[in-house]
Amino acid sequence: MAIFTGSGVAIVTPFTKDMQVDYAGLEKLIDFQLDGGTDCIVICGTTGEASTLNDEEHLECIKVAVDRTNKRVPVIAGTGSNDTAHGIELSKKAEQLGVDGLLQVTPYYNKTTQKGLIQHFTSIANSVNVPVVLYNVPSRTGLNINAATAAALSHVDNIVAIKEASGNITHITDLMHKCEGRLDLYSGNDDQIVPLLSLGGKGVISVIANMLPQETHDIVMKYMEGDTKGSLDLQMKLHNLMGALFCEVNPIPVKTAMGYMGLPAGPCRLPLTDMEPQNIQILKKAMQDYGINI
Repeated sequence: MAIFTGSGVAIVTPFTKDMQVDYAGLEKLIDFQLDGGTDCIVICGTTGEASTLNDEEHLECIKVAVDRTNKRVPVIAGTGSNDTAHGIELSKKAEQLGVDGLLQVTPYYNKTTQKGLIQHFTSIANSVNVPVVLYNVPSRTGLNINAATAAALSHVDNIVAIKEASGNITHITDLMHKCEGRLDLYSGNDDQIVPLLSLGGKGVISVIANMLPQETHDIVMKYMEGDTKGSLDLQMKLHNLMGALFCEVNPIPVKTAMGYMGLPAGPCRLPLTDMEPQNIQILKKAMQDYGINI
């Protein structure tokens, strides 16, 4: 049932100085990820600034990811929307481009009830034949996928997994208990990879993997191979850097860090802005403490 096991990178969308999508840069980032051991490319998610991409850019980014990856690892495309009809349209087009799965965030701003969530996700899933990953990130959307709702959705044939970024371990435990193995679990928070693996998780959809794909892959694979101490040691070694990547709204810090590493990330589109000077110092220190040359 798993689309992937290991580390899926929530890849950034690189922009040029004049805020155009840098498609050549995106190809370079995908090559960097594949060379670094990433197990899945997750394109046009939160970290990919999907909310400021128009549909043409959105679909072109998906096409570049599918073509450049060339079936070496799965590609999951974010095609979620707070408009169910728009989510269906994007999902159908992404399926035609050859993605291996779709990431569906909960409706934001207008939100809905839990009944509405079931109808929303089921309608999108029924419009395509590829696997669907639910995305629960209530800090951004203001809406939580309740455990009972996830359990109901787990009976939809092609809803196969959930990316959990609620940060609530009690909730996630209840969700996994109610789903009884019908949904694969991916951590949506880098600082909770090992805890969620202990609940039966298959891996992570990661921000820090944009910088350190091999290390993020290794956290999961060491755990899967029975080296829980080695996995935990890596999680702890990365803890301060993971924290620094969220000292401002994601993906501002990770794009800044990637720029220091010479990776083609570019700026963020408004309303996201450049980092504050004091936070840049926090980020630089965390990178240097980890051993990343700036």
